[in-house]
Amino acid sequence: KYYPPDFDPAKIPKLKLPKDRQYVVRLMAPFNMRCKTCGEYIYKGKKFNARKETVQNEEYLGLPIFRFYIKCTRCLAEITFKTDPENTDYTMEHGATRNFQAEKLLEEEEKRMQKEREEEELNNPMKVLENRTKDSKLEMEVLENLQELKELNQRQANVDFEAMLKQCKEYEEEQKRKEQE
Repeated sequence: KYYPPDFDPAKIPKLKLPKDRQYVVRLMAPFNMRCKTCGEYIYKGKKFNARKETVQNEEYLGLPIFRFYIKCTRCLAEITFKTDPENTDYTMEHGATRNFQAEKLLEEEEKRMQKEREEEELNNPMKVLENRTKDSKLEMEVLENLQELKELNQRQANVDFEAMLKQCKEYEEEQKRKEQE
């Protein structure tokens, strides 16, 4: 390119872009979902050309939250979902329903049980002692089972090399005899 000697880049006007500008990005579906209009299943990992925008007045610990717009592969209905940095996941907004996730439910149940146990221990010092003894018994059982498995594996893995060599020599001698005959 040719730049004339009197060129001043500061005189070029800046573009005024809106804050809620949408970008076209290529992304994969972050979870299994089902379209509400046609019932099409969209599996995790399906690629889409999506519009991405920053959600106004929403952020988590200074991280912006993004909204994605995709279209159903069969009926072209619009489906939207947002990022959820708090749970390191995505949240469904509208256009589809998220398919059942057993893992997530199990994690939530585990967290709830842990929380209940902690609350119970705060109020009752005897419960703390009981839980400690239960945990130590469980740990001892696990260690015993592990030791038992190790011993079992050692018994089964005990290899007699002398017997193997003897058997190999006998097989070779047998082969030689057959060849001579």
